[in-house]
Amino acid sequence: MNATDLKKEFGKVGVLFGGRSAEREVSLMSGSGVLKALQSKGVDAHGFDPAERSIAELAAEKFDRVFIALHGRYGEDGTLQGVLEQLGIPYTGSGVMASSIGMDKIMTKRIWLSHGLPTPRFSVLDSKDATLEELRKVPDDLGLPLMLKAPHEGSTIGISKVVGYSDMQSGFELCAKYDEVVLAEEFISGRELTVPVLGTGRHARALPIVEICAPQGNYDYEHKYFSDDTQYLCPAPLDAALTKRIQSIAVRAFNAVGSSGWARVDFMLRAADNEPFLLEINTSPGMTGHSLVPMAAKAAGVSYEDLCVEILRSADLDLKPSQDWKPA
Repeated sequence: MNATDLKKEFGKVGVLFGGRSAEREVSLMSGSGVLKALQSKGVDAHGFDPAERSIAELAAEKFDRVFIALHGRYGEDGTLQGVLEQLGIPYTGSGVMASSIGMDKIMTKRIWLSHGLPTPRFSVLDSKDATLEELRKVPDDLGLPLMLKAPHEGSTIGISKVVGYSDMQSGFELCAKYDEVVLAEEFISGRELTVPVLGTGRHARALPIVEICAPQGNYDYEHKYFSDDTQYLCPAPLDAALTKRIQSIAVRAFNAVGSSGWARVDFMLRAADNEPFLLEINTSPGMTGHSLVPMAAKAAGVSYEDLCVEILRSADLDLKPSQDWKPA
């Protein structure tokens, strides 16, 4: 399809990036890449930063559809999706409910467990009221080491590995800075994998698996977005049966929370027995130069630019306006 056809198909497109979450810096990188890619394909795409412009200005732009390249709160958590539903502007990625669920690691795990999907054991601590006795009890229940996470943040923000009892207090205080509750999670020793998923419902499909090999297994914010020390293996060196099983779990996990359009599902593959465990789902994944969805797409023969077009083509609304409704 040539540039003229894409311009006609999509109309005026907004690329929403930046925002005011803790992941703003990453979102700026993602959105800049998406905007450039869409424009290179002839799409009439325009950048829009919700942190610098109002909802009224968003409505005034009269976008025919938008590509959400926001990460974290106020962009990936259902709030913006609700605004776009009200404005009647089709958008990429999951709808209001699935976005909200996917942003909440605790609720996501509960839903996965209800579907019989594997995820590490966990407990939940109140950021303000957890007692020292409660903190000390967590390692007894989950074992050591364990992970502490801010359950509504992404990009490894608000995450701490607890190796001994003496680490619980400092790790808890770090996570508590970012969230009202802290997720304590069983540590799964093994290989870190991620599986991008494209499509919706029975049409959802998994892309090649990416294995993440970070220095000392520390896939933190720096190693995720800025360092060249992390190695990525795509497709991950797994046998065909295990690859198929993990991809199948990824699609089931994607559908269990009601995701649509695209997402990325993160796993740990336990070293002791090659059992996969679901960690979280990202309903608005990164699209930076270090990001994993474009990497997997490339392994499947899909360029970054074509990936952006495919995702944009999936833009939709949860609630379809009645036929006689027209935006103001």
